[in-house]
Amino acid sequence: MKALVEHIAKSLVDYPDAVQVEEAHEERTTVLRLSVHPDDMGKVIGKQGRTAKAIRSVLYAANKQHERVRLDIAD
Repeated sequence: MKALVEHIAKSLVDYPDAVQVEEAHEERTTVLRLSVHPDDMGKVIGKQGRTAKAIRSVLYAANKQHERVRLDIAD
């Protein structure tokens, strides 16, 4: 899951070297925290959050373990 989010984010931004994805486990939820260069924040979020929602949809569809997954975009 972490690699998927990283790959999608790196293909969207101008500064792919600044993309970082941290994975943490909270109870029964896997939390992925995405951080990007400040200039790329708008590209990852998109207008009205559409790009972020699309990334989350792909993440949920790729979830084969059927565990809870949450994507946080850190600023």
